[in-house]
Order: sequence, then structure tokens, then C-alpha cells
Amino acid sequence: MTTNASSSIHPRIAEVTARIAQRSIASRKDYLDRMHAARLQGTARQTLSCTNLAHGFAAADAGDKTQLKSGHWPNIAIISAYNDMLSAHRPLERYPQLIKLAAREAGAVAQFAGGVPAMCDGVTQGQLGMELSLFSRDVIAMSTAIALSHNMFDAVLCLGVCDKIVPGLFIGALSFGHLPVIFVPGGPMTSGLPNKEKARIRQLYAEGKVGRDALLESEAQSYHGEGTCTFYGTANSNQMLMEIMGLHLPGSAFVSPNTALRDALTGAAAKRVAHITALGNEYICMADIIDERAIVNAIIGLLATGGSTNHTLHLVAMAHAAGVVVNWDDFSDLSDVIPLLARVYPNGSADVNHFHAAGGMGFLIRELLQAGLLHGDVNTVMGKGLMHFTKEPWLSEQGLVWRDAPQKSGDESVLRPVSNPFSADGGLKLLKGNLGRSVIKSSAVEAEHRVVTAPAVIFDDQEEVIKAFKAGKLSRDCVVVVRYQGPRANGMPELHKLTPSLASLQSHGFKVALVTDGRMSGASGKVPAAIHVTPECLNNGPLNKIRDGDIIHLDSYHGVLEARVPAEEWAQRSTTQPHLLETQFGMGRELFAGMRSLAGDAEAGAGFF
Repeated sequence: MTTNASSSIHPRIAEVTARIAQRSIASRKDYLDRMHAARLQGTARQTLSCTNLAHGFAAADAGDKTQLKSGHWPNIAIISAYNDMLSAHRPLERYPQLIKLAAREAGAVAQFAGGVPAMCDGVTQGQLGMELSLFSRDVIAMSTAIALSHNMFDAVLCLGVCDKIVPGLFIGALSFGHLPVIFVPGGPMTSGLPNKEKARIRQLYAEGKVGRDALLESEAQSYHGEGTCTFYGTANSNQMLMEIMGLHLPGSAFVSPNTALRDALTGAAAKRVAHITALGNEYICMADIIDERAIVNAIIGLLATGGSTNHTLHLVAMAHAAGVVVNWDDFSDLSDVIPLLARVYPNGSADVNHFHAAGGMGFLIRELLQAGLLHGDVNTVMGKGLMHFTKEPWLSEQGLVWRDAPQKSGDESVLRPVSNPFSADGGLKLLKGNLGRSVIKSSAVEAEHRVVTAPAVIFDDQEEVIKAFKAGKLSRDCVVVVRYQGPRANGMPELHKLTPSLASLQSHGFKVALVTDGRMSGASGKVPAAIHVTPECLNNGPLNKIRDGDIIHLDSYHGVLEARVPAEEWAQRSTTQPHLLETQFGMGRELFAGMRSLAGDAEAGAGFF
């Protein structure tokens, strides 16, 4: 099939896109009207008084100050998640200087407009700080808006990588969607300890067969230097999304930090965003790029690569910020027709460096376009058409240039063409039944584990699960139900800490599954997990009607999640309300009480605005 015409798109994709557009008519119009009004105000600094403007360039270099006074050069805002503790964001320390030099070469000024917080789920996993993680997304969005509220800027470069950071930057930038915006990635760290060996050591530790020293050494060999963690979790899913939505420079998602190519791409991003401002002849703003087609492309990219389940929350919230309304039916219906083309840990043993070397995003996007599985006629930061993103960057004698991505995968154990997928569907399923609505990532789950029918074992805290596992109380067929983990209850922490214990049970031949109104993480793995159950327990969700011993049926093939309890008995059961005082204080959690009280359902993005 041809690659660019909307008429060539797969019928299911066209159908889902049309219904999203229909349900978004009012909200999309409202958003675009606001962006149009912002455009009519002219270039940003025209609205500032002399006093305002003088404050805005008081600390600028003499040359930059002259240009900011004249108003002839565009001014680029740098919004960065830099900190020197987190491996993914440490490389960003050097970026502002690279950007400022490149901007001047392009006839522009760049100012560091503001920083946003960047917490690491790897550090907080299983700790109290994880209960702030999801809400940090919306804090980052607000921080982005605060940085841009000075109204000094004609374009934006967003520097961020990990789980909540990119969605937060994205949401905040959309409030200034009349401006051109390019996302500048940091790149993955070089490959360390193989993922299969890391998972093996974790499981042995959970079983008490190796000590903490062995576990720490394994983890240190896995996470060993600057750059993003190399497994395909939320951070690397973020980079894929920015590229397939046309907000990166082509092929830049997975170029490692502190390399000549990475630096060249960072400088090129500054030059490109300077070129597409309203002061030039090729004005391309974020509001015109992010529409229902771009959001559908993002969902398709997530499905085709087996990306993070966290994006069943984040993409909903990100789309909403542009006036586009999506739900889990859209994800599930698209998953039925999108083939799985990548196997990257936890869906396989390879990491993102292997994916990139095998052909990466350029190969993936071209394959999907040629099969009619992406909207090709979208706007991007490179201009009209997603075909711009079927290329990869390289350094020639003349400098940075782009060439066609490889025609064949360099490793079909990692990346495959549409003609030979790993599976015919995208491995993300909506589950429905008397327990509510939930999602499951089945792409990493072996066929024999995708249906589980077993007695429920009820917990209200993940530490209770681990204690029960160590005591041998879970050594049987069971469905582990972890309740009161939703955004209103405790901020919806990831429960990835449970993975080694549950995987151990499964490896010993037991039928096991997890059901929770919490998150599992971008590293959802081989144990079937019905997550994000909506409504959450604290919002009178039916999950809190389950009793120990109830038979739970999870079927990821047919999209079923139910308690096999007679309907009359189920209707008469009362719900319980736990004592949650211990989740309200400590580690700064008391400061987020208002956010918890306002948080929406998981299917609505679990945000508070």
C-alpha cells in the first residue's frame, strides 16, 4: 500500500481516528481557538512593557541582549529536567551551551527558561517516594507553564527523558501550543549486564538463594553510566512516542549521550526550532502537529513496539491537553490490528541499543507506513509528512545529514518487518467484567499464562504480598489482588517490586496473576497483570468487594476480568474502606493531599486538571 494518503490507511485505524475526532469536536475546537488567540498577539515580546523586557534580558550576554532588544531574532526557551544524580538526565548538563551556540549560528537567542523536577522510579521503586511519582507528571506540566509564562519566547526546546518527565513537559508545552516545540532526548546508556541475567539474579534474591551483595553488583552492572536505562520501559517508550509524533529530529531517540552524533543532533534541534518560528517563513507550531492523527500514531507506535503500560494513563492525559479525547477502547481496538514488530526487554532479551542497531525508529516507521498502519499525512517539526522519519542521522564529512533507514532489519530476533511480526496483535488488551475496566500487557506473557482462573488472595499493601511470599503462603494457584493503590488512595505507585516474587511462583508451575487498581510499570513482564482497575477502590470500585477465596477469572484473549460470584450475592456485598492515614504523611506525601483528592480515574489519565 502507499504510505502517505489517508485513503490508504487501515480501515480499523480510520474508524478509531474518526470516532476520536467526533468525540473531541467541542474540546478540540476550544483548544484551537485558544491557540489561535495566542497567535494573534504576535511575537512574544511585543506584549511586554519596557520594564518587563528589561527584566527579561538583564542577565543576557551583550550580543544576545542586543538581539532581544531589537526583536528580530527568535528567542528559544530551554526547559530542562537536568540533575546530576539521575543517569538519564545527567547528559543534559552540557546541552544548554550547545544549544546557545547553535542558536546564534542560526540567528537566534536561547535562554534557559526553567528547570522541572525529575524523579526516578528506579530509585523510588517499592519506596514511599513512589507515591509522589505519578503526580510529578502534573507538577512538571505546571513547572513548564511557569517557565514559559514570562512570555519572552518564540519557540521551545524540551529536554527530558524519563517516565513522568516527557508527558509532563508535553502537557505543559501544549498550553503554549502556538509556539514551535522540539523535544531533545538524552539517549540510552551503553549496554551493560544482559537483561535476562539481571532478571535471573532478581528472582534468585526473591527466593533467598543469593544475598544483597550479589543483587547490588548485578544492578550496578546493569545501570552503570550516563544515559537512559536500556530496557524498554516508560522512559524509552517516551522517546519512541516523541519521534513517531514528529516532535524529535528524525532518528534521534536512541543515539547514546556524549557522542559526536548526539551533540550534532542537539545543535541541529536548536537550529531547526529557530527556523520554524512565526518570525520566519516556515511556521510550524505544536498545536498543529498534535491532533487526533498524531495521538493515534502514538498509540500504534506503543503497540507495535510493546511499549509501557504507563502510557494508557499518560497518552490519555497528553491527548486531553490538546483537546483530543481517547479511552482504553481505542487502545484495545487498535491493538487487534497492529502487529508486534519489536522484542525489547521485558518483552525479549535485547535492549534499546540492539533495537536501534537493528534499524530502529526509521525502519519501524517505514514498515508501518508502507502497510497503511500509520497516518502519514501529519504535520511534524520537519514539515508535512511522517516520511521524514523513515531516515536516520549520520555524520558525513560535510557534517550531520540524514539517509534512508535500512531496508532490512539487522536482527529479526529484535526488530521485524510487518510481513513477519512477532505476533499479529499489539499485546495490549482492555479487560472488562464485574471488577471494572482494566488493561493488561500480554506481549511479554507466554500463551499458556494468558488465561488464569484461581482463588483470590487479598492484600492492601505490596509489602504484605512479599511477606506472604517469603512465608510460603502463596505457593499455590492464586490471583494476588492488591487494593487501594489508585491515584486517590496513595498516588498510584508502581508495584514492580512484586515482579520477582510472582515470577518465581509462575516458574514453579503455579497459575498466578496480579489484579490491582495500581500501576505495574513500564517493565510489566511475564506474569499476567490486570492493572489500573477502574473505578479504583477508594472511589467505590468493585475491586474492594472481593473476598479471600473468591474465584477470579482473567482472560487476556477475550478481554475478561471477573469475580465468579453469583450476581445476587455480588450486588449485596458491601465495600470496605481501609485506614489510609499511613499513606498520607511522610516523604512529602502530605503536600500532595489536594492532588489525591482531585485525581481522576486511571482511564481519564489519573491527573488532577
